[in-house]
Amino acid sequence: MDNGSARIRVPKTSELVADQIRAQIVRGELTEGDSLPPEGTLMTTLGISRPTLREAFRILEAENLISVVRGSRSGARVHQPSTELVSRYAGYVLEAQGTTIADLYAARLAIEPTVVRWLATAKGQTPGFAKLKQVLADLDAMLKAEAYAEFVDNVSPFHQTLVEATGNKTLSFMNRMLLNLGRHHQNDYQRRHPRTTEDKYKSLRAGFKSFEKLVTLIEEGDVEGAVSHWRLHLRNANETWAARGEGERTVDSLHG
Repeated sequence: MDNGSARIRVPKTSELVADQIRAQIVRGELTEGDSLPPEGTLMTTLGISRPTLREAFRILEAENLISVVRGSRSGARVHQPSTELVSRYAGYVLEAQGTTIADLYAARLAIEPTVVRWLATAKGQTPGFAKLKQVLADLDAMLKAEAYAEFVDNVSPFHQTLVEATGNKTLSFMNRMLLNLGRHHQNDYQRRHPRTTEDKYKSLRAGFKSFEKLVTLIEEGDVEGAVSHWRLHLRNANETWAARGEGERTVDSLHG
């Protein structure tokens, strides 16, 4: 007999209770804003003590799946799992691993041209493509209104909507994480390299024209043209954001 075998860890009752409530939230049996039954009701239903229930609540609060207002009789309030929260934590992991800006933008370059290929093959006939066209129209309106700061804030949503237009939830999640980290770097870069309003306008106008051309190529079903155009767009952007002296920087997940 191997006396060195690892002991089997038996979950605490509070962990089992947290597992049960978590499963109800993830499966959609409990939705955003729902209130859990009062503590007394849960204690009776589950056959557990108040300290055990409160420990389960602490576990779920730490995961941001519930929020508890101390002293309230309405019970804990439910929150759906947050993409932003998990994306932020994934950013912490990448930063802790020393991931560079160049690495980050190389990953984006691997994702978005593939997405464009899928969309162009379908000639934009996907459920989410109409939203991409709406985002493009909104950007056009911002540019015409000279709302440059608002335009800049909505460049990342264009990229995210582009990926979401495929309907692929896995890629959409991964891309959101990359965009969040990229936005942090871009904001920092712009603070360190301020430009005149005229230069900024020319750059934003060129970016919009590139977005517009992409959407047209996708709708025309010009697969190779759309992929080539978007790959060039991303490489040109990367020459700025991941240039020498920038690409070697470690991603910053802590500052916007």
